[in-house]
Amino acid sequence: MLMRKIVHVDADAFFASVELRDNPSLRGKAVAVAYHGPRSVVTTATYEARQYGVRSALPLRTALARCPHLIVIEPRMDAYREASRLIHGVFTEFTDLIEPLSLDEAYLDVTRPKRGPGSATRIAQEIRRLVRERTGGLTVSAGVSFNKMLAKLGSGMNKPDGLTVILPQDADALIARLPVGEFYGIGPVTAAKLERLGIRTGADLRARSLTELTAAFGRHGAHMYAIARGIDDRPVDPSDDRKSVGTEDTYDTDLRTLADMHAKLPGLSERTARRLARHGLAGRVVTVKVKFSNFEVISRQQSLPVPVQTAEEIGRVARRLLGADLVGTRAVRLLGVTVSHLVDPQGRDVVPPLFPLV
Repeated sequence: MLMRKIVHVDADAFFASVELRDNPSLRGKAVAVAYHGPRSVVTTATYEARQYGVRSALPLRTALARCPHLIVIEPRMDAYREASRLIHGVFTEFTDLIEPLSLDEAYLDVTRPKRGPGSATRIAQEIRRLVRERTGGLTVSAGVSFNKMLAKLGSGMNKPDGLTVILPQDADALIARLPVGEFYGIGPVTAAKLERLGIRTGADLRARSLTELTAAFGRHGAHMYAIARGIDDRPVDPSDDRKSVGTEDTYDTDLRTLADMHAKLPGLSERTARRLARHGLAGRVVTVKVKFSNFEVISRQQSLPVPVQTAEEIGRVARRLLGADLVGTRAVRLLGVTVSHLVDPQGRDVVPPLFPLV
């Protein structure tokens, strides 16, 4: 079987970089892109702002407390979509197997490129050069490897404007020293549970058997067993079926009262709202997902006459959906909140929702 050649491309501080490109007087300054409002969050920050602990998804009020001289700019989604269109146009010169994750991030399968060198590393170099040239100086970082997990890991290792290649012969050593929280599919809650079990690195994770991991984490244990060994068989998926934005959490201790469940909704709604804001999206349908302690999954959704975008709006709908009639007296191990039928804030359908086609 032919080994895949995967490139993960991630634009550097994308929204902020577009603002600095269009207003050079901002260069070298602490800048954040965020909507104004009491519950606003930072969508992107310059690297100068990050030195003060200002990061994406940080509440704006916290960002201003950490960096009082922070320059806050309202998002200009049309400008970001145009820059994204130019970047995506570069991708299509090399492959049609493109899986967009957001306006500023995508996987590319260049195993059989349309043109250019056969080397994935040289293709990544050329992509970075062309993006800079065609977007007026925007930079992207790239990771190159034989699967998606490692390619994405690589793109974050030498930011900004970096290129990291993870070869098959180097993967095991890299995975062994990687903190478990940096693995694909391991969120903060799972990472904390792993650490309580004495599993802090990839080497620790690899030392546990499939039986041990599935006993502790169910089907997710099989996923962790695979990624600790560098196994990720997911293909790059170019289909345009990314029609929802959502967040879900699995809890170490089952939720047993409706009050406990409702207490989790603001956080889930906030994180979903941040993802919508990052892409300049709203949605007409809110869905609540519930997984019970016996692993049964049910969901309930509501279509809305007006698109929702803020955490408060999403949370109000989610609270209505998550009622006693839905959960009864059963213990809950997972909750999720998703917004679908994506539109722009003016209510216009977004097709495709994240990356515009060229």
